[in-house]
Amino acid sequence: MPALWIAHVTVTDAEAYGRYAALAGPAIAAHGGEFIARGGRYVQLEGRDHARNVVARFPSLDAAEACYRSAAYQQALDHARGASERDLVIVETSE
Repeated sequence: MPALWIAHVTVTDAEAYGRYAALAGPAIAAHGGEFIARGGRYVQLEGRDHARNVVARFPSLDAAEACYRSAAYQQALDHARGASERDLVIVETSE
């Protein structure tokens, strides 16, 4: 069953976060992930507002979690730590 990787991000260091983004995209693609929303317009209705919202679709919850735990993604994530405030969840879809 497919899964969505949903991230809500406030970037605090654009240069470092740019390095994260450059490495994260290929790591996500290597695990079958594809972006369906990436920093576009949004309307905040409840909860904390984050200026950047990202949704990626993966073939399965296991694939999405394997991506997060992979060496390539962890290398990318090193650039996001300290350069952003992030909430990330993986949700299995009903498809």
